[in-house]
Amino acid sequence: MSTTTERYDDEAAERREAEALDAYSRVVVDVAERVSPSVANLRVMRRGRGGQVPAGAGSAVALTPDGFLVTSAHVVAGPGRTGRATFVDGRELTWRVVGVDRLTDLAVLRADGDGLSPATLGEAEKLRVGQLVVAIGNPNGFAGSVTAGVVSALGRSLPARAGRTVRHIDNVIQTDAALNPGNSGGALVDSSARVIGINTAVAGVGLGLAVPINAATRQIVGTLMRDGRVRRAWIGIAAGPRPLPPHARVRVGRSAGVEVVDVSQGSPAQRAGLRAEDLIVELGGEAIERVDDVQRLMTHDAIGLPMAIRVLRGDRWLDLEVSPVELVE
Repeated sequence: MSTTTERYDDEAAERREAEALDAYSRVVVDVAERVSPSVANLRVMRRGRGGQVPAGAGSAVALTPDGFLVTSAHVVAGPGRTGRATFVDGRELTWRVVGVDRLTDLAVLRADGDGLSPATLGEAEKLRVGQLVVAIGNPNGFAGSVTAGVVSALGRSLPARAGRTVRHIDNVIQTDAALNPGNSGGALVDSSARVIGINTAVAGVGLGLAVPINAATRQIVGTLMRDGRVRRAWIGIAAGPRPLPPHARVRVGRSAGVEVVDVSQGSPAQRAGLRAEDLIVELGGEAIERVDDVQRLMTHDAIGLPMAIRVLRGDRWLDLEVSPVELVE
């Protein structure tokens, strides 16, 4: 009797496993079928002495039916970049760069065609660790490739450079969905077939990163579509996080601030009187605990706008005023 019961239990367990696997497969298949038509295989060309020469490859995601695409900035950045975008339905369209923002690793292209299948954008802020995600792109030139995995971690940061300026991309998505060269610029998609990230880097074996689709990056993409560039403010400091001394913690009710490591010559920070080793605790009326807090305030709206800045210099509290200027790469 017990042998029969055990056999029935084993069969029931196998059925449940098969049903779970089938459910997983159905989600991935559905996502692939719905989103793959929106993902293009990019061939990137640049001007050379003998004409156009190959400069790399990547992926892009259709935003609008009339040809706007979003991709990774590092895929298409550089003078004279152009190329062709190939879709899974066989169409091959030429494209041009509309705008590049290296500091978020996002770029917008315009393909010479219409009737594209635009992807539905989601909201990365709603993601949870362990959630199923699907990466769609063109690794190593294999068009329309699909890999699946889970969100491994959230809230990561990724350094991005534009000229001498280094900035951190906030809230990068970490996933174990397999990514390879050529995936950059492709779609990271949730189980509802909404694009919640743009694949941007292969961080290591079994580890991929994606720039999130959220309110901030939607604004960046919209600005690139409209203006072709993103304007940012700059005050001219190199900085890093630092714990506040006990007396300062009591006064401001926080445990950390941002230490000024270096002040650029002739910068707004120098004119304001900032010095190396100053501890910034407030800027523009906002609490400052991390370098990201300063970066988030350096929007185009801050250009030329005087901002109050409170610093701790040794044991002295100083209230200064800094007027950011436009960042020039």
